[in-house]
Amino acid sequence: MATMFDSPPMTFPELKRRVRAGEIDTVLTAFPDPFGRLVGKRFCADHFLEHVARHGTHGCNYLLTVNLDMDPLDGFAVANWAAGFGDFAFRPDLRTLRGLPWQPGAALVLCDYTRDDGTLVAEAPRSVLRAQVERLRRLGFTCRCATELEFYLFNQTYHAAFASGYRDLQPASDYRIDYHLMQPTRDEPLLRAIRNGMTAAGVPVESSKGEWSRGQHEVNFRPAEPLEMADRHVVFKHGVKELAEQHGKAVSFMAKLAPGEAGNSCHLHLSLWEGDRPLFWDARAGGGSRLFRRFLGGLLRYARELCLWFAPTVNSYKRFQPGSWAPTRLAWAMDNRTTGFRVVGHGPSFRLENRMPGADANPYLALAAMLAAGLAGLEEDLDAGEEYRGNAYVDAALPRLPATLHEAADLFEQSRLARAAFGDAVVEYYVHHARLEQQAFHDAVTDWEKRRYFEQI
Repeated sequence: MATMFDSPPMTFPELKRRVRAGEIDTVLTAFPDPFGRLVGKRFCADHFLEHVARHGTHGCNYLLTVNLDMDPLDGFAVANWAAGFGDFAFRPDLRTLRGLPWQPGAALVLCDYTRDDGTLVAEAPRSVLRAQVERLRRLGFTCRCATELEFYLFNQTYHAAFASGYRDLQPASDYRIDYHLMQPTRDEPLLRAIRNGMTAAGVPVESSKGEWSRGQHEVNFRPAEPLEMADRHVVFKHGVKELAEQHGKAVSFMAKLAPGEAGNSCHLHLSLWEGDRPLFWDARAGGGSRLFRRFLGGLLRYARELCLWFAPTVNSYKRFQPGSWAPTRLAWAMDNRTTGFRVVGHGPSFRLENRMPGADANPYLALAAMLAAGLAGLEEDLDAGEEYRGNAYVDAALPRLPATLHEAADLFEQSRLARAAFGDAVVEYYVHHARLEQQAFHDAVTDWEKRRYFEQI
């Protein structure tokens, strides 16, 4: 099996050559924040080559404490007003260098967030996933995984959507377009730009298709090892938004946009390997191996406790509705889309599909949670039990997923596995983020309340 970054999107010597040739004049240095957004700086390419590539750069550590509106919030140990909100370092991972075809003259490099002594900031999402990948490596395993991202496409620009208060948005199609070939042709100029642009940027795309709801699309990636897959995922989300803007449109990766429409999922496909040998497949039995059953047993045992990293926002939990294509109950089955874990494929392609995450999930954290739960299944010799048969939506005997962000944060905070796998500091950090988000929602006065109570109460 090829190892991670065997074929980097752009080598450092290639970057030097393209800068000298005048093809690239700007290098974006970015790190994925707790929400999975890319934040960072743009450097003149010459300065990046001479200084930043070797020594890195710095950014205010308040970036770990802000909400989505960039307001610094209180109560974090990793960074705070009492400590003066100093700097952490951005350490470029030159294996992630890539050109950005939709930004002429620009390249991007992803960074690890480190302290001055070079140690990783444990709370940073890339650090969290690195730790779980290292656990796999020590066991002699590698992991192949892929994310499937869904999004809604609208005919308004982001500016127009904002100005309208996100009301009366026009989906890019007039009716549901799951597997349709005709209506998505309207959007083919953008979807072609996404497929080709992403592949050129080192985010290899397999396919795109219309999804179940009006204006909804799905893009599938080629599999990779976890850190590379998460890096590709965040570059994709960032780039798709920029490409949509360039085409006069807007996309949304919200988990649930409307009560009567399907949510945006991010199904995670995963299998373990030893070299070129697929460890989830038992060729003699023609099915899942004992290691596969133990790994899946860990996911079934611990997925509720780690759901905060599959569903990180208030909106995430509105996606978990019966008959919505998103799971509501924990069970596993072969090719059954009503269960939380769907098992698909045969031989080397045999793999788990985790259907819990929405498109709002941070891929570094979601993949780290899957690996931590699966490894716990191996360590504790758990078993997945019998395959579920039937409609899991209507089976009240199955464990249900958390119903709210508040419940998920409680489960995560109380999880012995989370604390053992990620550390107390990481657990407290993400629980505090969730508590603050939940409080912000609790304090808000919504349009629903105004419609309900303005005149009639």
